[in-house]
Amino acid sequence: MKKKKIRIWILAVFFIAILGLGLYLLWISNKKTYTAEDFGIETIHSQNDADQDGIDDYTDILYGAKAEAKRKPTYQSAYYSGGYPPETEGVCTDVIWRAFRDAGYSLKDLVDQDIQENLEAYPRVEGKPDPNIDFRRVPNLKVYFERNAQSLTTNLTQIEQWQPGDIVTFGTTHIGIVSDLRNQKGVPYLIHNAGQPKREEDVLEMWNHFNPISGHFRI
Repeated sequence: MKKKKIRIWILAVFFIAILGLGLYLLWISNKKTYTAEDFGIETIHSQNDADQDGIDDYTDILYGAKAEAKRKPTYQSAYYSGGYPPETEGVCTDVIWRAFRDAGYSLKDLVDQDIQENLEAYPRVEGKPDPNIDFRRVPNLKVYFERNAQSLTTNLTQIEQWQPGDIVTFGTTHIGIVSDLRNQKGVPYLIHNAGQPKREEDVLEMWNHFNPISGHFRI
């Protein structure tokens, strides 16, 4: 009799958890989103258009990140000869180089060159560059952007300073791209890959709480 009660309790907890998850996903899918215009914020555009497609680099990076979010590659951390993983696989860093690729940049080549010329600036490399993986490591990307991009505020209350296409790092373990969508406080959504179901989501504040923002960059 006691075992039967335990099984009933386990089933009840399971169904409550499933129901809670379903309600949460429903809430997320119907959550109202905002844009910069709703807060009187001017969206900044780059003066560069590397791939000459008529779309500025910041917007191109944003569109590339959104396309990656829609593709939703399987989260798979692995080493690949040649460096690039299959399009169906990826981790957080793959969102970045793929977004840059869509804007006309080879982030891999840029990072590899900077490492070769400034090896001492990249402690994660440990003195032995590996082009097959260096551009897919958060610590290396953080150093690269610190050296080659504009460093901006990490304060999320300064909402006007957070622009679509910006890059944001969390510690030395995670990286993503700032969305053009915002929450009710004006804080932007984050486009990233942590293996979650929705890759463009209102989690910038949450990630900052558990893994503080270590860098905010604009090329």
